[in-house]
Amino acid sequence: MKVLVTGADGFIGSHLTEHLAQNGYDVRAFVYYNSFNSWGWLDHSEFKNEIEIVSGDIRDETAVRNAAKGVECIFHLAALIAIPYSYLAPASYIDTNIHGTLNIVQAARDFEISKVVHTSTSEVYGTAEFVPITESHPLKGQSPYSASKIGADQIAISYHRSFETPVTIARPFNTYGPRQSARAVIPTIISQVAAGQKQIMMGDLTPTRDFNFVQDTVRGFEAIAKSEKTVGEVLNLGTGYEVTIKETVELIGEAMNSEIEVIQDPARIRPANSEVFRLCADASKAQQLTNWRPEYAGRDGLKKGLAETAEWFLNPKNLACYKTGTYNV
Repeated sequence: MKVLVTGADGFIGSHLTEHLAQNGYDVRAFVYYNSFNSWGWLDHSEFKNEIEIVSGDIRDETAVRNAAKGVECIFHLAALIAIPYSYLAPASYIDTNIHGTLNIVQAARDFEISKVVHTSTSEVYGTAEFVPITESHPLKGQSPYSASKIGADQIAISYHRSFETPVTIARPFNTYGPRQSARAVIPTIISQVAAGQKQIMMGDLTPTRDFNFVQDTVRGFEAIAKSEKTVGEVLNLGTGYEVTIKETVELIGEAMNSEIEVIQDPARIRPANSEVFRLCADASKAQQLTNWRPEYAGRDGLKKGLAETAEWFLNPKNLACYKTGTYNV
């Protein structure tokens, strides 16, 4: 199958691109154009010579249409995702996440593409009103980022309802693993410890999350694309295991054999009404429609995933890609 992966230069996108290439797909990778000719994480990929790489901007309709020509399936991951930066530059999130998604589904409609897997986020639910969270949970925009993703999701699914464009919304809960930006909580902790720091700068430790190891997430994407039952559906991808940030710090300390002292940094604390305090997935719908199951589930699965992530960050070559002394907005 000829597939297009947008956001292929990013964290999840690079893992998905490699997974698909390794499993025999003909992959076209859409990466963000820049004057350095950087392909993001694909610069370091052993598969970079086996995939077609196209540079462009998801906001540009012509670039998107050129990238989408001739493919059978689109995995749409290109987005702005950092929540703190969305407080500073909200218009860029609307333009990239909503307008970019519109470009994708319009191209898919015009070219009669067989499947579009659009990437959502558990942040669209806001703080859980009930757990585990099903796909019928109300959507609450508690940050400009989450609001932009709600808009993008609705644009995507509207094309299925209006024009029968074969769209599926994949809604992964907090994905983590090698290559993740240090703006996210797990790499924030691990990268600081790997750099030899004993006092770790953190925000609020009380929220809970349902952490999804990146390989489980990309397998979920592939399973959604392969299933004929998923068109027009919204599907959570998560483990159903809920853990506080404080407990996560402790588990990372165990994995890295390090005593961690947490220093609360006011700059890392979200506004009170913007913080999502509880997330825990009900992924039974995805399991029923695709037979997907997370392999890194429960406390043991989380510990295994954290150990693999820490091992990657402890490689000096990988750690050198991070500015561990700087707060990544």
